[in-house]
Amino acid sequence: MRRREFITLLGGAAAWPLAVRAQQRERTRRVGVLISATGDDTQMRRHIEALQEGLRDLGWVEGSNVQIDTRLSADDPGRLKTYAAELVALRPDALVASGPTPVLALQRERTPSRSSSPK
Repeated sequence: MRRREFITLLGGAAAWPLAVRAQQRERTRRVGVLISATGDDTQMRRHIEALQEGLRDLGWVEGSNVQIDTRLSADDPGRLKTYAAELVALRPDALVASGPTPVLALQRERTPSRSSSPK
């Protein structure tokens, strides 16, 4: 092996752990979105698109470094509770809700019940 080849190999081996660490630091972030509307509600679609656009403007690209989990409850209280529990179980980095009812549903899922707290 020639000296130049050896130095190239040694330099590449030394840089490899740095590249691996840099790749590990960039993890996909998760955003949970709970909306009490249906999928054919054009206003809600525009709100979701605005959220995606705002995230893109900040460098968060869906499918690249952020995953957006959206649940539409269609104003059904049972679905709202189920979807709130699903989103909280996913342990997202952020939760977004459309209006007071979805906010309360998420808060109920995030807050431990009072009966389980120590006295």
